[in-house]
Amino acid sequence: MKYYIGLDIGGTTIKYGLVDETGKILEKDAIKTSIKGEEILQNIEKIVKQFKTEQTITAIGVSAPGIVQQDGFMTTGGAIKDFFGINLKQEIEKRTGITTTVENDANAVAFAEQWQGNAVGFHNYYCMVIGTGIGGGLVINDQIYRGGHGMAGEFGMMSVMNVNNDQNLELNSLSFTGATVFGLLNYYNHHSGKPKLTDARVVYDLADKKDEVALASLDFFYTAIAKGIINLMVAIDPEIVLIGGGISVNPRFIAGLREKIADLKSRNSDVRDLTFAEVKPAKLHNDAGIIGAVYRAIQAK
Repeated sequence: MKYYIGLDIGGTTIKYGLVDETGKILEKDAIKTSIKGEEILQNIEKIVKQFKTEQTITAIGVSAPGIVQQDGFMTTGGAIKDFFGINLKQEIEKRTGITTTVENDANAVAFAEQWQGNAVGFHNYYCMVIGTGIGGGLVINDQIYRGGHGMAGEFGMMSVMNVNNDQNLELNSLSFTGATVFGLLNYYNHHSGKPKLTDARVVYDLADKKDEVALASLDFFYTAIAKGIINLMVAIDPEIVLIGGGISVNPRFIAGLREKIADLKSRNSDVRDLTFAEVKPAKLHNDAGIIGAVYRAIQAK
């Protein structure tokens, strides 16, 4: 049996696990993500050192935010600014002595779902990961599609809403309108005049009580995501669309999103009669980054 270390580097936490070659997570834990790149690398070195005392490690798989080239070079690093412009693969290999692969976090989710999740048996699909911002992984003919510059799947950068006509058009993007934090919570906090919310579940609870701002926030949120998904549906024609991120486990979220997609589709005569792929939650939830990173490491061998 071969053993791998999976590292899922997020803006808030680094989730990590010891994974066997079948994809079973034998041990897992998480630590807070430092704002300093050097501290992140030192923590990774400690994690690897501990697992090396337990098993012989074949390879390390890393899921990281931002635009990641196939050779491990970080064109961008998401919220981790110190990762911009470094080769993360080389940095980790230098510190651990173990072969490492680095994959964009949303691509890692797509890999995980292809291996053990709800994309098994499908050859053309995309994963949309909804969290602080929005990422995406696009699979065409069983392969991750990276594009000409390694940035394919950056769905969050799409312009879907018209909320700002000033110089900063980023505010019209899917990440700033359809993400849990930048979209849903920001909309509610901006319009409510009440103490700032940090938990999207509270917005749902308020909506259940017919709170007008909560209802408007959810409508804005769903509209942004639905527009992004419909744009991708007609551009790519996937077999299935999978939604990852913490909010995807909320059945009210999935039901509301499906309802909004159907509503927008019915009001567009160009797409009204087209067959759209099913939209459903990703299966592996919080373990997807770890499992997908390891699957990428296995494929690279």
